[in-house]
Amino acid sequence: MGDMEYRIRYQQWLDYEQLEPELREELENIKENEKEIRERFYQELTFGTGGLRGIMGAGTNRMNVYTVQRATAGLALYLLSVYGREAMQRGVVIAYDSRTNSQLFARETALTLNSFGIRAYVFEQLAPTPELSFAVNYRQAVAGVVITASHNPKEYNGYKVYNEYGCQITGQMAEAILEKIDLYQELNQLPVVLSYEDACRQDLYHEIGMEYHQAFQRAVLQQALLQDVAMKENLNVVYTPLHGTGLLPVTAVLDKDGFTQIHVLESQKEPDGAFSTVRSPNPEEKDALQLAIAYAQQIGADLVLGTDPDCDRVGIAVQQDGQFALLTGNQTGALLADYVLSQKALSEKSVLIKTIVTSELGADIAQAHGVQVMNVLTGFKYIGEKMIGFEKQHDHEFVMGYEESYGYLVGSHAKDKDAVVASMLICEMAAYQKAQGKTLLQRLEELYQQYGYYKEALDSFTLPGADGQQRIADIMTDLRAQKPAEIGGQAVAEIKDYQNGLDGLPEANVLKYLFADGGWIAVRPSGTEPKIKFYYSLKGNSMAEAEARVEKLREVVKTLMV
Repeated sequence: MGDMEYRIRYQQWLDYEQLEPELREELENIKENEKEIRERFYQELTFGTGGLRGIMGAGTNRMNVYTVQRATAGLALYLLSVYGREAMQRGVVIAYDSRTNSQLFARETALTLNSFGIRAYVFEQLAPTPELSFAVNYRQAVAGVVITASHNPKEYNGYKVYNEYGCQITGQMAEAILEKIDLYQELNQLPVVLSYEDACRQDLYHEIGMEYHQAFQRAVLQQALLQDVAMKENLNVVYTPLHGTGLLPVTAVLDKDGFTQIHVLESQKEPDGAFSTVRSPNPEEKDALQLAIAYAQQIGADLVLGTDPDCDRVGIAVQQDGQFALLTGNQTGALLADYVLSQKALSEKSVLIKTIVTSELGADIAQAHGVQVMNVLTGFKYIGEKMIGFEKQHDHEFVMGYEESYGYLVGSHAKDKDAVVASMLICEMAAYQKAQGKTLLQRLEELYQQYGYYKEALDSFTLPGADGQQRIADIMTDLRAQKPAEIGGQAVAEIKDYQNGLDGLPEANVLKYLFADGGWIAVRPSGTEPKIKFYYSLKGNSMAEAEARVEKLREVVKTLMV
C-alpha cells in the first residue's frame, strides 16, 4: 500500500455499515494512534510457510471474520476454476484448534464456501492438524482448511489451506489462490455469506467426527513398531496437550498401542484459548514443559511429552538420574531415525526427508542404514510435496520426514507433521531403550560417539510491524552483499543463496554458509512470524568442542543484530 493508503483503508472499515460491533469498537479506540492504525492496515495478511497467520483484531493485517471470508472467497473461486462442479460435490474439509475464535472462523470458512455452492465438512469438535491432512484424503475432498496458529502466542490465529492430497499448499497454488483473493479489495465486495440454517437446508454444511477420528487413529497405529507388551507397560509417561487438541488422539493411540502408564497433566488438560498456565504453548521453548516435568518428578516418570495446540509438534524431556533433560527437535529426530530405521523393513527406494536447516545427524544415521536422504526448504509442506511425487511416480518410498522445529512424520497417512504418530513412536523407542537398560539420553550419547558430536542452536530475533519488516529485509540485503572468508573462526567453504532457487529447490529467502569442517550457519526470515532466524550446526570430537564453536558464531550474530 502507498504511504497513506492505510489511512484510507482504516476509514473504509469504519464506514462499513455491517462491520462487527466489537471490531468497530477496536477501531474507534485507536483513532488517535497513527502507529497502531498503520500496523493494522499497511498490508494484507499473506500466505507464508504456514499459510495465513496473524494477530487477531480489526484490520487488513489482522485475523478476523473478514480476512477469513476474503481468503475463503479466493479459495472458492480457485477451486471452481480448477475443478468446476466437482469442487461443489467433493467439497472441503475444515478443522479447528482450541484458540480463541477458531470455531467461529471455521464456521465462517464453511459458510463462505457454501455461498459458492461448495460443500463443507466441518469437524464437530477440536481436531489436530494432521487429522485434517488425513481427512482430506479420507473424504476425497478437493481441499482442506484448518484454523490454527500452531504454537504461536495466544493473540494469534491462522488459516492453513491444504490441497486435495492433504498437503499444505505450495508456491504455485498459493499464488493462484492469492490472485483470486485480490479480486476482493473492499469489505462491500465480499460475498453475502449463507446462513447456517440455509446451508444445512441445501445440504452444503456437514458435521463430521467419530468416524474420522477412529479412521485416523487406525492409520496412526499401523505405524507401530514395538510388539513387546511388557516393554510398553513398563514405561511411565507424563503427557500434556498444552491446552490444545492433542488430548483425545494422543491418549487414545497410546492406550491402543499398549501403554498403560500415561499420566495426563490435569492443569493443562482442558482446551483453553488463553493458554492460562503457560507463557507460550510452544514445545520448542524451555518453559512450556516445566509443569509437566515437575509432575513427572513427583511420580517418578521416565518421559515427558508435550504437544502444541494443533498437535503437529511434540517436545520431550527425558529422565536420567532423577533429573529431566529437554531434547531439541534435532536430537529427537535423530533418535526417531535411529529407532524407526532399525525396526522397519527397508529397500533401495527408502527415503528420509529433512529440511535444509535440520541437523545432519539424522542424515548420517539414514545413510548408515542404506536409506536415501533428501533435503527440502523449511516448511513441512515441502516434505509433503515430495511424498505426493513419490506416490505418483512410484520411484521412492517415504519412510520418515522431520524438521528441527519439532515436527515429525512416519508413514504416509498424513502429508504434514504429526505429533500423534510421533508421540507413539517416541514412547515406543523410550520403552525399547529402557528394556535395554538405557535412557534416550544414553542412546543419544552412543549415536554421538558413532557419528560425531553435533551441536545445533537457533536464535530468533523478533522485529514486529512495518519497521521490523524493513529491518529484516535490510539485514538480508546486507548479508548478501558480503562474502566472508570466515565467520567466528570457521572458514567458509561455500555460500548458498536460495533466493533464485538452488539444488533443485524453489526460490526462498535463505542464506546458508557451509564451513570447511562440515558445519554451517543459515539465516532466513520466518514465514509465519515477524522474526529473522539464525540456525547453527557444528560438529566436534566432543560436545564441549562443538558447543564452543557454536557460541563463537552466536557472538558474531549478536553484534550483527545490535
